[in-house]
Amino acid sequence: MTQLGSTTTRDGIRFAAWSSSARRLWVSIFDETGAREIDRLELQPEGEGVHALFVAGLAAGTRYGFRADGDYAPERGLWFDPDKLLTDPYAVEIDRPYAHHWRLAARRNEGADTAALMPKTIARVLPKPMPAKPSLFQPGGLIYELNVRSFTKLHPDVPEAQRGTIAALAHPAIIEHLKKIGVSAVELMPVTAWIDERHLPPLGLSNAWGYNPVTFMALDPRLAPGGLAELRDTVAALRKAGIGIILDLVFNHTGESDRLGPTLSLRGLDNQAYYRHEADNRLVNDTGTGNTVACDHPIVREMVLDTLRHFARHAGVDGFRFDLAPVLGRVDGVFDPEAPLLQAIAGDPILADRVLIAEPWDIGPNGYQLGNFRPPYLEWNDRYRDDVRRFWRGDAGAVGALATRLAGSSDIFAKEGLSTSRTVNFIAAHDGMTLADIVAYEAKHNQANGEKNRDGHSENLSWNNGVEGETSDKAIAEARSGDRRALLTTLFASRGTIMLTAGDEFGRTQKGNNNAYAQDNAITWLDWAGRDLALEAHVSALAALRRAVSALADPRFLTGEPPAGSDVPDVAWLTETGAPLGEADWNDAARHRLIMLLGDTEGGRLAVIVNGDRRQCVFTLPVREGFQWQPAVETQAIDLARPLSGRSVSFMIERRIPKDRARKSK
Repeated sequence: MTQLGSTTTRDGIRFAAWSSSARRLWVSIFDETGAREIDRLELQPEGEGVHALFVAGLAAGTRYGFRADGDYAPERGLWFDPDKLLTDPYAVEIDRPYAHHWRLAARRNEGADTAALMPKTIARVLPKPMPAKPSLFQPGGLIYELNVRSFTKLHPDVPEAQRGTIAALAHPAIIEHLKKIGVSAVELMPVTAWIDERHLPPLGLSNAWGYNPVTFMALDPRLAPGGLAELRDTVAALRKAGIGIILDLVFNHTGESDRLGPTLSLRGLDNQAYYRHEADNRLVNDTGTGNTVACDHPIVREMVLDTLRHFARHAGVDGFRFDLAPVLGRVDGVFDPEAPLLQAIAGDPILADRVLIAEPWDIGPNGYQLGNFRPPYLEWNDRYRDDVRRFWRGDAGAVGALATRLAGSSDIFAKEGLSTSRTVNFIAAHDGMTLADIVAYEAKHNQANGEKNRDGHSENLSWNNGVEGETSDKAIAEARSGDRRALLTTLFASRGTIMLTAGDEFGRTQKGNNNAYAQDNAITWLDWAGRDLALEAHVSALAALRRAVSALADPRFLTGEPPAGSDVPDVAWLTETGAPLGEADWNDAARHRLIMLLGDTEGGRLAVIVNGDRRQCVFTLPVREGFQWQPAVETQAIDLARPLSGRSVSFMIERRIPKDRARKSK
């Protein structure tokens, strides 16, 4: 298909937009401030829905928008209104953020022209594609999910003018922190331009997460005042430090919302084609946001692919996470793992070695698709999240589920003969309670969101540790600190890819708010000055162990048999006495202890010792001649001759005794 958007040459700019049902399309040209429309030129039909026009004399930096006219019949899914200025769906830069205003949603002939309310698209000459480099991220690594704005908003070492931007991620203090905790790739929550949901401004709130995009390529000016070059430079700086960047992209819906929402771009160009509709022309709402992008439409499919290629080629990002990914795989409303768009992404030569991560659920029919995507897609594993929380909450019968999750969730991902897990293990994410709040709040506290605590999940599998009884504040704090360590250690002890949300490594809290999407304030801004440095040091030590012992991160499924060239099984599951866990042990609802004994490539073993009971316990490990057990993490002082504390995870590593020491001991 003809290139869409604006194409800048030495002689002028070619503008092109697509609509299958508009009768007329125009490009509005604005002055250098974007305040005054200086020309309105009609695009000419070129066939197959493309309307285009070359305008001589225009140069890079030109500000513009599209307008479209045709039938206005919302009951038939038609929303054409030439008074609505529309952002180019292929915009790579806009001149200011979106701001909600009632006139953006006014019916035709009921509101004035919206040009004054809309950002203008800026025509740009894209930089040369970056040299192709393989993704730095490999399955088994540590993904660090972060919100760009809240991550550095309060960081004392980052220059104040740079805080809260993509450029801040390249600051030496940030890179040092990421390297210290073993980050393989940072996953940026949405950085493309978004608009507030209409109910937020009256509440004095604004969208802080960015999961409400208008178009898919243009970066939000608040996060990237330097435009694409800012993202490109940050990617380069992080890659130099051995850290990749994954973009969290939202292709499942846009901020145009439901029938009461604003007309900003796709709705005004061709609402029927860009969004899915019911038979009666009502918008499908498989996303919970009011609309659902028609990812099975060829024009949408090409736009999504062009967006991914854009960020891969011109910014050099390592991969993508797809929000509500089943929408991308719905064909005529039904999820199909072989859907054309999913296959096209995985098979595209430019995207071939990028990491692809699916959030495998939406709220539509049969929207829960965990385990049903195909390689190479990794998947967020909420079963891991829930089973780990249940175990540490003390739920009965949770030990078997914990073992399955530690081992890579073969019950979910070992399909069609696959030998490698596609799990992304996480205990907490942006959506839900922070890791510290899981052990401090039994129920959500979302009053600040202005919805009378009705929003957000009600079942968090969380607990309020130490409140019952006459426990002292010090004892409560110590209990919660221990539980935070146990949760984090469990995560780092889990096979396959793991994900940590920024700040959880040093005990960040949102005061029990489990849906802080509208809190662009101290609720979500990371408190770098008040962080738990001991917990952070513990996470750093866990990261060092995970790097040193390949058996921890290995995404291959365990078999219980020795791998080729070894006489040590890849795993053995033991009780606290060192005996194999039998059927009765697995079925013991009161059991909260186990040992995962992993074999490594050097003939030694790593013991992951889990004591989920509140009582101390002596653990016994099998002894082999010529080997000895040693503590594996510098922040853990372990003596197997003494009881290990309750509600803890510990590591012991088995190493060969040097021959000279062995002779002396004899």
